Amino acid sequence: MDDRLAQALAFVESSRDEMERWIARLVEVNSFTANPEGGRKVGAMLRELLEGADLRCEVHRSERFADHLVFATPAQGRPIALVGHLDTVFPPGTFEGYSQEGNVARGPGVLDMKGGLVLAAFALLSLRQVGGLEGLPLRFVIVGDEEVGSPESQAILRESCRDARAALVFEAGRTHDAIITRRKGTGGMKAIAHGKAAHAGNLHHEGVNAIWALARFVDAAQKLTDYARGVTVNVGKISGGQGKNTVPDHAEAELDIRFTTAEDGEKLVASLHEAARTAAASVEGASITLEGGMMRAPLEKSEASAALYATYAACAQASGLGTGEASLIGGGSDANTLSAIGIPAIDGLGPRGKGFHTKDEQIELDSLVPKAQALVRMLLQRA
Repeated sequence: MDDRLAQALAFVESSRDEMERWIARLVEVNSFTANPEGGRKVGAMLRELLEGADLRCEVHRSERFADHLVFATPAQGRPIALVGHLDTVFPPGTFEGYSQEGNVARGPGVLDMKGGLVLAAFALLSLRQVGGLEGLPLRFVIVGDEEVGSPESQAILRESCRDARAALVFEAGRTHDAIITRRKGTGGMKAIAHGKAAHAGNLHHEGVNAIWALARFVDAAQKLTDYARGVTVNVGKISGGQGKNTVPDHAEAELDIRFTTAEDGEKLVASLHEAARTAAASVEGASITLEGGMMRAPLEKSEASAALYATYAACAQASGLGTGEASLIGGGSDANTLSAIGIPAIDGLGPRGKGFHTKDEQIELDSLVPKAQALVRMLLQRA
C-alpha cells in the first residue's frame, strides 16, 4: 500500500465520529421533496461540509424543489460522476429527528440518502488531504427532486455528467453490501375518460358512461403485466362521477408502470395507448386520452458496467466489505438516468441499512468507514 492511500484511509478512520455528527445534523433538518426551504438548508450544510475539499460548486436554482448542486474538481478530462440526492419522502411532522442506539442510527433520510452523501463527502475530504483530487476529473451531483423521479434534475444530470467515464450512486446500501447493477425502468400515466352526462332515471339512454369505458381500459391495462419479462402495470387510483343517479361524463385512473429494458418500456406505453383506443371504441361516444409515459429508462447491465462493478467490488473487498451483486431492483434512481445516456453506472454504495421510506429507517454506523474507504481506493486508482 502506498503512503498516499494509507494516509487517506487513516483520515477516514479517524473521521468516524465527525461523519456521524454530520449525518445527525443533516437528518435533523426536514428536506421533504416538497419542502424546498428545508432542502436548501441541507444544501447549504453540504456546501459547508465540502468546503474542505476545495471543489467548485455550481448551484442550479429551483422554484419547485431545493436547489441542485454540482461540485467539480478543476482537473480536465472525462470525469467520474458521484451522484446523490438530498430530498426525503417524509413531510414535516410525520417522522422527525435523529436517534442512535449502539451501532444503529435512525431518522428520516439517514439511509436514503444523507448517510450516503456524508460518506462520499468524507472520501473526497480524505483525498484532498493527500493531494488525490488534483489530477482527478470528478463531478459530485446532488439533486433535490430524486424521490419524485428527478423531473427537473434529469436534464442537469445529463448535462453535467454527459462525458463521464463512470457513475457511482450512493443510494441505500443493501444487506451484505450487495452492489446494484440493474434497476427497472419506471413510468407514470394518467388515463382520462370522457363521456356524456345524463339523468340515470329519465335519460339514461342519452348518457355515455365514462366510468364504464375506463373500467374496460383498466382491465386491459392490468392484463399487460408480464412477470416473466419483469413488466408490471398497476392501476393505483381511480376517480370519477358525481353521484349514482347521474351517468358519469368524466373518470380518471393513475397508473404505475415498470419494465426491465427500454424496448419493453416503449412497447408497454404503445400497448397502453392501443388499449385506451379499444376501450373507448367499445363504449359508443366515449373517448380516453393518456398522459405521461416512461419517466426513467432502466439501469441495464452492460459490459462496461460489469467491469465497473468488478473494479469497485475489488476495492470493497479490500475494505472488508461484501462484494455480491444485488438482484434486480424494482425501483429506479438517478443511476437509470445516466445509464440511459451510455454511462456505466453502479448503485447502492451508501451505508448498510434497512427501512428506507418507512418510519424505521436506519443505518449501520459501522459500515460508514469501510464504505468511504472503498470509494477512496477506487478514486485513487482512477486519479
